[in-house]
Amino acid sequence: MSASMPGVRARGADTRPVTMFGPDFPFAYDDHVAHPAGLGRLPATRHGTEVAVIGAGISGIVAAYELMKLGLKPVVYEADRIGGRLRSETFKGGDGTIAELGAMRFPPSSTTLFHYMDKVGLRTRPFPNPLTPACRSTVIELGGQAHYARRLADLPPLFQEVADAWKEMLEQEASFSEVQAAIRARDVPTLKAVWNQLVPALDEQSFYGFIARSKAFARRSFRHREVFGQVGFGTGGWDTDYPNSMLEILRVVYTNADEDHRSVLGGVEQLPVRLWEQKLDGLVHWPDGTSLKALHNGMPMPGVARIGRDADGRIAITDRWGNRQCFEAAVATCQVWLLSARIDCDEALFPHPMWMAMERTHYMQASKTFVLVDRPFWKDVDPATGRDRMSMTLSDRLTRGTYLLDQGEGRPSVICLSYTWNDDALKWLSLPVDERVRLMLHSLAQIYPGLDIRRHIIGHPITVSWEADPNFMGAFKANLPGHYRYQRRLFTHFMQDGLPPGQRGIFLAGDDVSWTAGWAEGAVTTALNAVWGVVRHLGGSSLPGNPGPGDLFQDRAPVALPD
Repeated sequence: MSASMPGVRARGADTRPVTMFGPDFPFAYDDHVAHPAGLGRLPATRHGTEVAVIGAGISGIVAAYELMKLGLKPVVYEADRIGGRLRSETFKGGDGTIAELGAMRFPPSSTTLFHYMDKVGLRTRPFPNPLTPACRSTVIELGGQAHYARRLADLPPLFQEVADAWKEMLEQEASFSEVQAAIRARDVPTLKAVWNQLVPALDEQSFYGFIARSKAFARRSFRHREVFGQVGFGTGGWDTDYPNSMLEILRVVYTNADEDHRSVLGGVEQLPVRLWEQKLDGLVHWPDGTSLKALHNGMPMPGVARIGRDADGRIAITDRWGNRQCFEAAVATCQVWLLSARIDCDEALFPHPMWMAMERTHYMQASKTFVLVDRPFWKDVDPATGRDRMSMTLSDRLTRGTYLLDQGEGRPSVICLSYTWNDDALKWLSLPVDERVRLMLHSLAQIYPGLDIRRHIIGHPITVSWEADPNFMGAFKANLPGHYRYQRRLFTHFMQDGLPPGQRGIFLAGDDVSWTAGWAEGAVTTALNAVWGVVRHLGGSSLPGNPGPGDLFQDRAPVALPD
């Protein structure tokens, strides 16, 4: 369930948009990256200095892109392909139609991410989440009973009661309107005053525990909590998040991360690829027409096998083929588990509390399965009911969420037969794609008797289980209760003045390092933290009028909880 349900959005005179400004570290990354002065400057003697960037997902590509603009030479290492979990897979034998295996829907509150989308000319359209204007109709099926709806009011009263309880809980027990008003106004003192009180109160509270003890839900039945978990609104059910920290959920709803989602026309993988290929003029040090691709002779370096230090203290990177190169600085954007489980990383590079934070990171599993169909047959009207033949579907069956993705007139369309997280995703893990599709079609046949989806399928299905990919080991981070201190260590690692020399110069970035894991905005903003850290490490600084995240850190730092 999300803040997109009617009545939850904060009301007031301030019409400025809600963005992912805070609440933990309220820094205006969108303004910072768009500032005409640029992100900083380096001594001329540092121009051309090579900086390793480990991982060519959106975090690594943004870090490399901005380092290149500053006159440095990023050297990007990638174990698989550019894009990371911005992965748009083309259906074999099709007309170029894609399935979004990773991130597929993006909130407009991700303003820093959209800055880069605008730079490379990407266009977006509304994503058909349930009960939104972009979705023709929604079917919610629970306990074998299906409900057809075009809006929340079409559903039985129970669903409105659940929506009301969620709204009431957020307002009365999580200061929803006050926090959103502070985010809109970019009112740092108010935002920090409220959030810094909530952090110690809720860090050890699970999402489900908070709901169960809330006054809003406590006076209602268990069935209300069950429906909230299994169905929700906005993007679907929330119960796979129930074990996670309540702070994680509040970060999502405060910043409208679960609202008004957009999809990228042609696939979001275009974003990192276009940034990689974009030729830029007017760069420091580099000639006009320089691109990341040109600096790499067309391809990133192979995946990293080892990270250590050489005798003079530089960061030593060894690739999978045994080639070793040393750097003055490095940015590691891979998921942090890989630094112990897949990459031979010298323990001395990070203090022991940081290793604890990396090892304690909790990743959510995620599974998706897509089929290409001959046309958007779901728009056909069932003559017996007068309803759409099929709808965006939320269910307590194996499929959980089924999304209908119209690709335009005269083109094949796409069905995401199932999008599941955590325990629901693990149910699919051992099954090959054909068996997944068979079971999903069986579940959907119980909801839509008489509808033969199989006769519309063309081409080969596409599936993913991110936890099975050795280069990821999970879909995205989601902190468990008590993990705030670990997350703070990861996020603040770019501030390295307090570290001994042997632990400086390597910077972490990526959505799991951010406070907004699972959202590309967090991957982008932590890349900008790392860029600030590299610039400072190499003797540079931010430019007047455009302070970077480290320059304002002391005033806006995430609250520190006692150990």
